[in-house]
Amino acid sequence: MTTDNHNYNMKNYFVFLNKRQTLHSLILALLLTLSSCLQKKEDKMVTKSPKTAKPNVIIVFTDDQGYGDLSYHGNPIIKTPNLDAFAEQSLELTNFHVGTTCAPTRAGLMTGRNANRNNAWHTIAGCSILLEDEELMPQVFERNGYRTAMFGKWHLGDNYPFRPQDRGFQNAFYHGGGGVQQTPDYWNNDYFDDTYFRNGIPEKTSGYCTDVWFDEAVAFIEETKDVPFFLYLAPNAAHAPFNVPDKYAEMYADAPLKDIQKRFYGMVTNIDDNFGKLITYLKNAGQFDNTIVIFSTDNGTALGTDKDDNGEEIGYNAGLRGKKGSHYDGGHKVPFFISWPDGKIQQKVKNNDLVAHVDMLPTLAELADIPFTPKKALDGQSMAATLIGTATNVDRMLVVDTQRNQLPEKGRNPCVMQAEWRLVNGTELYNTIDDLGQENDISKAHPERVKNMQEFYEQWWGTIETDIRYAEIPLGHDEANPVTITIHDLHTQDNLPWNQVQIRNGDADPNGYYSVKVVEDGNYKFKLYRYPPESQLALNASTDEIPASNFIYGLPEGKKMDFSKAKISFGQNMMQTQVNGNELFAELEGELKKGSYQLKSNFITTEGKQIPVNYTQIEKLNP
Repeated sequence: MTTDNHNYNMKNYFVFLNKRQTLHSLILALLLTLSSCLQKKEDKMVTKSPKTAKPNVIIVFTDDQGYGDLSYHGNPIIKTPNLDAFAEQSLELTNFHVGTTCAPTRAGLMTGRNANRNNAWHTIAGCSILLEDEELMPQVFERNGYRTAMFGKWHLGDNYPFRPQDRGFQNAFYHGGGGVQQTPDYWNNDYFDDTYFRNGIPEKTSGYCTDVWFDEAVAFIEETKDVPFFLYLAPNAAHAPFNVPDKYAEMYADAPLKDIQKRFYGMVTNIDDNFGKLITYLKNAGQFDNTIVIFSTDNGTALGTDKDDNGEEIGYNAGLRGKKGSHYDGGHKVPFFISWPDGKIQQKVKNNDLVAHVDMLPTLAELADIPFTPKKALDGQSMAATLIGTATNVDRMLVVDTQRNQLPEKGRNPCVMQAEWRLVNGTELYNTIDDLGQENDISKAHPERVKNMQEFYEQWWGTIETDIRYAEIPLGHDEANPVTITIHDLHTQDNLPWNQVQIRNGDADPNGYYSVKVVEDGNYKFKLYRYPPESQLALNASTDEIPASNFIYGLPEGKKMDFSKAKISFGQNMMQTQVNGNELFAELEGELKKGSYQLKSNFITTEGKQIPVNYTQIEKLNP
């Protein structure tokens, strides 16, 4: 081989090598690019739940926000851009109904059963405690592998075994009673930097109440990625007292509303901002598409509409008759939007079939494909087919009423609903398609329909009567000893101090009792307080006024009261002791036998007047 040939061959060899290397480089580059693309796709899928996974469920359930308290429903004043945008993309149920007040609605939502069946037909007076043997939505989801949480307003019992952490919620962070600053709530809460209860333990917060609840929700979702979750997010807003951050009230400064309405509207807009942040978080985290998100409310508007000094209506109520507490549509027809992009629920659709809060438990169980066999007869039914679009114009009747008394009464404020028809008070008939404001009673023109709806009510009430009974608060139970009972749960027809303003005023002296159950014979100690234990206020003390500031109501100075005696009654048994007004509480001790009792707990003033104890702590002593 000559040198020239050798050089030629070597040159060709290196050209060959270079070509092969270039080819290898190209192949390697392609493989790396493909790998990178696959990795990016895989990374995306890590943060996005696969369509075969169980859906997450979020129920956002606001307080006292009515159907008309959204610009989406035509309110020309209120600002709710985030809820409007969510509604545009969702399925809207335009004929969705709840109870007419807080606790009855929440009981129906959680159980699928009308509140008259389960001791939650009122909001106070011992009749907002959801019976112990009811099965709740979080228990159904927890049993099927879901992580569960609730944040905000519970209002279905403040004592064991009625608290949210006793009813299937693994993570519960909530205020006491039916609202912040009510009697069972932590002393002097005012919506800002409050102390709430984490699974029953007081915990100090920073910020505005609604912001706190939504922040808790995001934190819960962030830490719950490996299993599906069920989240009940129930802000206390826009319930009274109407305390709101300055900027939210100020944005309505020029609106044609009363000052108190401007606060209410500001509270709703704050909810809207928080809702928008929640949806944005879900989308950024890849969680939105496989999450069933529901937005609804617990009754008609509290202050979306009101009357001015001349009796003229100001504000907006979407043309509905009545507000919170009314058995006309304005009291119980509320917004309902539901979204689940990965599921079969329709999107960008309105549906006017009759659906209610009592339908949610069976409906969500079916949508999530989890087994659910009701342990008791439901008032609701699965409406999954309506949401999916495979069923329309479902023919059914439902009843809503307003009781707000010690025992449900047949014929008290009923409304029987069938599609667009309403039979109110047993005799008034309205068609809400033709007569949204329920102004024209057309019962005489439709006697057969009236008769059918009356018969349905009669049959329905017959099934209610056998369920009516009081919940009993257990004493001496290993899971809750001691237990503190507040006057919020006193069974009475009289006016009772259900909020802390009334506790400070000291004017109410209702006659009543607590329904309790002693779980074990033994020696029990009673501590009787006028103010809650955390206040560290003496029995006969006054308490300083807390002045109002901007858009936060103040609290009045506490009235000084002079107590001389304290007594406890259990049925026919009575214990009594002298009171030292400089102490935090009066203390008694005695033997109790196992059984159900009517507990009475009272102070006696130096003038001989009997005043019920506001906070009664009961502890079973070790033998």
